[in-house]
This record gives sequence, C-alpha cells and structure tokens, in this order.
Amino acid sequence: MPLEAMCVIASLNHDGCGVGHCDGKVVFVDGALPGEEVRFRYINRKRRFDTGVAQEILVPSPYRVEPRCAHFGVCGGCRLQHLDPSAQLFAKEGVVREAFTHIARVECPEWAPPVAGPVFGYRRKARLGARVVDKKGGLLVGFRERRHSYIAPLTLCHTLDARIGRRLVDLKGLMEGLSCPESIPQVEFAAGDEAAALVFRHLQDLTDEDVQALAAFGDVHGFGIYAQAGGPETVQGIGGRTAPLRYALPEFDVELSFGPTDFIQVNGETNKAMVTQAVDWLRLDRESRVLDLYCGLGNFTLPIARRAASVLAVEGAAALVDKGRANARQNGLDHVEYATADLDSMVLADLLGDRRFDAALLDPPRTGAMAAVQVLASRQVPRLVYVSCNPATLARDAQWLVQSGGYRLARAGVVDMFPHTHHIEAMALFERAP
Repeated sequence: MPLEAMCVIASLNHDGCGVGHCDGKVVFVDGALPGEEVRFRYINRKRRFDTGVAQEILVPSPYRVEPRCAHFGVCGGCRLQHLDPSAQLFAKEGVVREAFTHIARVECPEWAPPVAGPVFGYRRKARLGARVVDKKGGLLVGFRERRHSYIAPLTLCHTLDARIGRRLVDLKGLMEGLSCPESIPQVEFAAGDEAAALVFRHLQDLTDEDVQALAAFGDVHGFGIYAQAGGPETVQGIGGRTAPLRYALPEFDVELSFGPTDFIQVNGETNKAMVTQAVDWLRLDRESRVLDLYCGLGNFTLPIARRAASVLAVEGAAALVDKGRANARQNGLDHVEYATADLDSMVLADLLGDRRFDAALLDPPRTGAMAAVQVLASRQVPRLVYVSCNPATLARDAQWLVQSGGYRLARAGVVDMFPHTHHIEAMALFERAP
C-alpha cells in the first residue's frame, strides 16, 4: 500500500482540509487548497475516505499566500493562513451553501455579502494551554498542535489582540518564575475596548510570592490579573488591576460589561457589523415585540431594544441573565425583560405563555436550536434571524423550519468571526411562507 499519492483538490471541507479523489475514494488533505495538484502523505485510511497531509504543492492555487506566522502548520490555532482572506470567505460561504443543499435540501434565493473585519490582531478572547515538558526545554505556552493534544510553544501570535499576542515570551517568563508552573494548565485572555485581563487556572494553591509576581506583571503590562482554583465561580482578582471589562456598540449607543471568563464574540469589529446586519434583517419599528433567545450578556438584546418596543431575552445560564439585566440597567433600557430557561427543551413554550412576537433572534451554541425553532414555529413568529456557529446544525434546523415549520429561507450570509481558522459563523433569515 503506497504511503504517498497525488491528487487534484476540488474544494475545502468544514475543517479547512482540501477535498480530492484518489484511487476511487475521497481524500481530505491538510494544507492543500482548491485547484491545486498536490503530492500528499497518507495519515489514515478508512473504508469510505482517507486523510493525508500535503507534502509538495505541484500546481499551486493563485490564492495561496505566504503565512505570516512562523508557527503556522504546527499550531492548531489557525488552519487557513496560507489562503488569501478573500478566498477564505468564498470557501466558507461554499461550506454553508453545501450544508443548505445537502442537509437542509433548500436553496437560498439571496446571499448577503460576507460580514468581515480585521484578519489579524482581532482575537479578544482566548484560552492558552500550558505544560511543563522537560524533553522540550521546560514550560510550553500556546495553543494545541494541529493534529495532536501537545502544546505548540508560541513566541508571537498574529491573530491574538496585540496586548497578549506580543507578550507571550513575557508571559512564559512570568510563569517559569512561579512556584508551581506545572500546576497551571491554562491561561485565559479577555480584552475589552480599554482594559484587558488574564485568568490563571491553578491546580494547587499559589504562594504569597506567586500572588505578588502576578500582580506585578499586571502592573507592568496593564492587565487585570485573576486566579481560578476551580469553576468560574472561583475566579478572584489579584492586586489592584481589576478594572471592569467593557465593549461598546456605538451605532446603538450601547456599552456592555463582562467578566474575564464570560462568553463574548471574539472579533470586536466583526461583531459590530454582525449586530448591525441582524438588527437590519429583523426590520424593527417602535412597535416591534422581539424575542431574543440564547441572549447571553445582551450583545443583540440591547441594540434590538434601541429599535423596538419591547424585548424578552432568554438564556439558559442564570449568571449571564443577571449580567444581562445589569447591562440593560446600565444602558437605561427598562423595556427589556430577562428570563432563565432551558432552551434545549420545550419549557420555552410554557415561559412564553400566550405572548405574541413580531420577530425573534436566535444565537445558539454548536448544537443548534431545534426545540426553540419548533416553539417559534408554533407561535408563527413572522421573522426569525438565526445566527449560527455550526453550518450543519443550522442546515438541520433550516430543513425543519422550511419543510415542517411553515417558513421559507429568505436570505443568508457568512460572518467571518475567526479569520484564518476553519470556524464558520453564518446568519440566516427565515420568513413565514405565504
């Protein structure tokens, strides 16, 4: 059985691998781009498909570019730095189109231009792994390797916000000086428009000297410093640099506060454009009654509230609901009602009672929102804007909405929240079928 072979790449799959055919089987080739002829090495051979990694690019794509990062190819943080950003958007839209065609079996009549923003220095939330590996020289700090669970040691990251992306060597030096670097498996980074924070997950108690060193690092480099001994509820500030984290959505005169371990959209500028598009697609007026599901801290809720008569915001995590309420008060929005409910079950129907809504927005996790869309369809909500981080579950839910729920898919588009990665965000508009 040959260890290497050649093939022509037709497309990219949802993981950012080139898709080709060799010996009558589909082969997924890491590092290969559409239109390229490549020589690849087999990694795994299965009955229905094979996987491999590109060894030589025999005929390169015109969209192949030189990766900016010296760690590209080893670090698993990025998969597509070798592809021009405009071509990345085209490929990601292709994945969403294919999901609608082959999973949902529906065609989208209108594709919106991609929502995009900065492609470097954009990442304002990240979890860096850390591990002491004596055979590799000691402490390693970085993302996981592409095809392994090992830590890829980074000295510089171009996709991270520069406040941390250019401080990785300093961060490693700090951790090497602590009493227990082998017991700190993770460092979480979070950045607002002004302040930024680091959260050190530790598996054994920090010494007084450790605490002093962490606080001093925060003072020198301008970070709020936090320690986390267990779950999110154990996060505690260290030293005096624990300024609240905030980001603004100026178009809606909204500012949101969040904690260092709270979920926020990774790309701040792209998020602004995404929120604007979502609100536009909802077609609101001063009498609109809107339902916002999986509302989190209020990223969509509060901008919607600036345009609508009322908003009911529902989230499964009670802690986020509390923070959402606080954000609404902070912005003077007293016509927002918050509620906690399990949105993966039919209890949403009981929560809504006999209320009627003119529009709804959903921003679910990767598992999708099947239970929620069934409830919305039973209420015949006229317009649904669905923001998705998983084309497969978006297509699954779209199939039910169109074939069983009485909706038509009116418009869709991709949102490039994670440039250079294989992660795909998309937005779809569903309208009640006439």
